[in-house]
Amino acid sequence: MAAQTQDRNAASRAGVDFNDPVAAGAVIYGGALVVLNASGYATPGSIATGLRARGVASGAVDNSGGLDGDANVDVRKGVFAFENDGVDPVSGADVENTVYITDDQTISKTDGTGTKSAAGKLVGFVNGVPWVQVG
Repeated sequence: MAAQTQDRNAASRAGVDFNDPVAAGAVIYGGALVVLNASGYATPGSIATGLRARGVASGAVDNSGGLDGDANVDVRKGVFAFENDGVDPVSGADVENTVYITDDQTISKTDGTGTKSAAGKLVGFVNGVPWVQVG
């Protein structure tokens, strides 16, 4: 490919909204933490290693009867409130630290001795509610 020799219309977007293919058998609910698996397909957050936190689902998608990529989910990156893990909870002392995925709505303080993937950075802790920068 050669360098430009004239103006071009460069497509762009804000980088917060995405539409990702969903993994075979996955059901993702609106408001759920969405992760990408090793193959790049969207699944709900869960305890596993190698997941990449993508954002939060804008709506529900049911690919329970489909193959990889038969459905897509709208995902938004940003700062979201999550449930706090009752066994391994975060606190205000953890603000600016990485927090970890317990399930599609819950985050924890630690990686569970190497069993959990990162959810993002804890950016606030207000009235017991953890706020996490995802994606």
